[in-house]
Amino acid sequence: MDDFDFTKPQPEPQAGEPAAPSAPFKAAHSQFYKAAIAEQLFRASGKPERFAAGQVLFTEDDKASKGGLFSKKSASRMYFLAEGEVALTIGGRALDTLKQGEVFGEMAVISERPRSATAAAKTDGSGYSLDSAELQAALSQTPEFALMLMSVMFDRLRFIAARLAQRTVALPSGVRESSVFDPQLLAQFEAALPRSATVRHWGGANIMREGQSGAFMYVVKSGRVSISIHDNIVEYVNPGGTFGEMALVDQSARTATATAETECVLLSIDRPSLLEAVKVKPAFAMAMLRAITERLRFMNSQLS
Repeated sequence: MDDFDFTKPQPEPQAGEPAAPSAPFKAAHSQFYKAAIAEQLFRASGKPERFAAGQVLFTEDDKASKGGLFSKKSASRMYFLAEGEVALTIGGRALDTLKQGEVFGEMAVISERPRSATAAAKTDGSGYSLDSAELQAALSQTPEFALMLMSVMFDRLRFIAARLAQRTVALPSGVRESSVFDPQLLAQFEAALPRSATVRHWGGANIMREGQSGAFMYVVKSGRVSISIHDNIVEYVNPGGTFGEMALVDQSARTATATAETECVLLSIDRPSLLEAVKVKPAFAMAMLRAITERLRFMNSQLS
């Protein structure tokens, strides 16, 4: 199967070939995405928006809205579409059409990076929008929404991991080094957890393997952990870094192998504990979401 870059439009099908599905990783395609929960969060914490056909919500490579459609020039905003349709394009080429109940624009809000696509209204419609600060505040009331967003990103990561696993050649040079929490935030995170287990692994020990079931995520307190896919190391997790979140969010099989590069001390965390911690301090969820977007960008670059 050919590699797929979900950030770019796909080639037009040849005569007689079925059209390939566009944007297969949007929120509504995840089995864990619940439009009712998303709408409740956006209604309670977001800004009501109305738009007319042809208006532009945001443009490719812009870090912030340019006024006009949804807001004054300000921080990037993410949207819940209550009615109407919105078209996404990249480089002037159609990527997808968004419909009622869908969330979009979240990557720019979470990562604080420029937009990767242009969004324009295909019809008159309405919705709600949130910026980064409003999203973080909303997560203290609805921490489950953070896990929903993570599940969407994990769907994307699984797709890329499957493509990387099919490769018979070594991955491009340059292994990513990751850390999610700085020392202060890590200490606050540990203190906010209602329960967690501290586990120790000697250098060379396998912490988890591809294909295994799991219900815990891990945070590295000390040491270094390597993450590999199909025997190719794609990431090193340093103190403050996390891994294994996919299983915690949706109880899925592990998509990668984690090995202790050095003697490691880890926090082992279950789903209820994470949700309780996010209620206390939603900045924990924002840090994790930001780290997942960066992991997603990096792993997608490995397909290039």
